[in-house]
Amino acid sequence: MATECSPEIRAAILERLHEIQTRMESACQSAGRNAQEVTLMAVTKTVPPEQVNVVVEAGVTLLGENRVQEFLSKRDDYDKRAEVQFIGHLQTNKVKQIVGAVTLIHSVDSLHLLQEIQKTANKQEIVQDILLEVNIGGETSKSGAAPAEMQMLLQSAMECPNVKVRGLMTIPPPFAEQSEAEECFGRMQTLWQDLRRTSPSLDILSMGMSGDYETAIRYGATLIRLGSALFGARIYPPKTL
Repeated sequence: MATECSPEIRAAILERLHEIQTRMESACQSAGRNAQEVTLMAVTKTVPPEQVNVVVEAGVTLLGENRVQEFLSKRDDYDKRAEVQFIGHLQTNKVKQIVGAVTLIHSVDSLHLLQEIQKTANKQEIVQDILLEVNIGGETSKSGAAPAEMQMLLQSAMECPNVKVRGLMTIPPPFAEQSEAEECFGRMQTLWQDLRRTSPSLDILSMGMSGDYETAIRYGATLIRLGSALFGARIYPPKTL
């Protein structure tokens, strides 16, 4: 059972949330968008359930989990109003623990992973919603398929009866210049719009994190994923020897 959050931490989280919502509304207004078009996801990596539940109680009911084991250890302590999605790199040997346990998998970046999700969802007799992850910056250190591979991966996914593609996700590189970030987000928006011409059901563009969500909103993001901006700097547990 999750413990109670201290009043001081609760107040700090709610203050950050208010600032985020104000900035989201401003970014939407400057882009000529309705604020209702953009969903705020609370990223829960290293955050204890009692703090996560503060934002759920405040109306941010969409949670993003990065790690399978951390999710399994915390999910029973989350407010029951929460909807959990998986946003981290998903190894094929962990697919059985995630399919059916979350409403959306953001990080499908290969045919092999797609096929494993299809096989598991078929066994459970469900349809698993997914996003295709794009490595928009071409970084070798990051997961995600190349933009040129998206059409082929989308076609393969559409042939899987137990998988439904809802859109695209990306984690852009950190940029020193704002113009570089805007160019990257612009390419992602164009890719999403191009794919939607033949697949209009791709209604989600998941991009934008704590340091760049306002830019992402200006370039069409429908879902932004915020962790440290909402909960403060992450505190990682010490590594065991």
